Amino acid sequence: MRLAAHPLRWRLLSELSAGDYQVRELVELVGQPQNLVSYHLRRLREGGLVTARRSSFDARQTYYHLDLERCARALAATGAALHPALRLSPAPPAIESARPSAVLFTCTGNSARSPIAEALLRHRGGGRVEVASAGSHPRQRLHPDAVRVLRERYGIDVGDRRPRHLDALAGRRFDYVITLCDKVREVCPDFRDEPRRVHWSIPDPAAADGAEQGGASAFVHAATEIDTRIRYLLPQLVHPAREVRQ
Repeated sequence: MRLAAHPLRWRLLSELSAGDYQVRELVELVGQPQNLVSYHLRRLREGGLVTARRSSFDARQTYYHLDLERCARALAATGAALHPALRLSPAPPAIESARPSAVLFTCTGNSARSPIAEALLRHRGGGRVEVASAGSHPRQRLHPDAVRVLRERYGIDVGDRRPRHLDALAGRRFDYVITLCDKVREVCPDFRDEPRRVHWSIPDPAAADGAEQGGASAFVHAATEIDTRIRYLLPQLVHPAREVRQ
């Protein structure tokens, strides 16, 4: 709480709670000098609330990410430290929506990250969310390790699914368009009704060194990170009746 109490750090945390950003984007969002933003980002990284990852598209850029799971645990521990009755549950509550929100996940090949995200959100959404995925340069088939991880760890079978191109969804309406790779973020087309754009900078598990990563462990790690983000996305996929677009 002491770390987050600074007004600028709180603003940075608030912006990063929506998705991953580069420092120049955060500078524009908060309207403060880059050296000041960089200093407070460093403080947040030292405190373990924010992590940084080099862009897989342009290694000169870095994406900053808010660790929502660690924030939830820290908040829960703070409440319990103050008074036992203030102990909080880190998991966000499920919330019913006025109508199903529509979410599109995208990555380059639509063979690993975005179909994993699609399957996990559909699974956790329980029919409350319309979800799809596509790629800018779709592969011929899903990566077998992505299929295996979903089946073995989450009980989800996507073996009959095939990657598809973003163009196939050009006429559909989405509330959120979530890019999961740094490359597709730069080429993702516009969609009708101006959906909210969110970026999750997730490394491509298929590009990992199999020997170094221990075979399919890169896919396990990617699926775990995506699943964590989805659990914290769910409460945001709620549109009160007055906000529903006609």
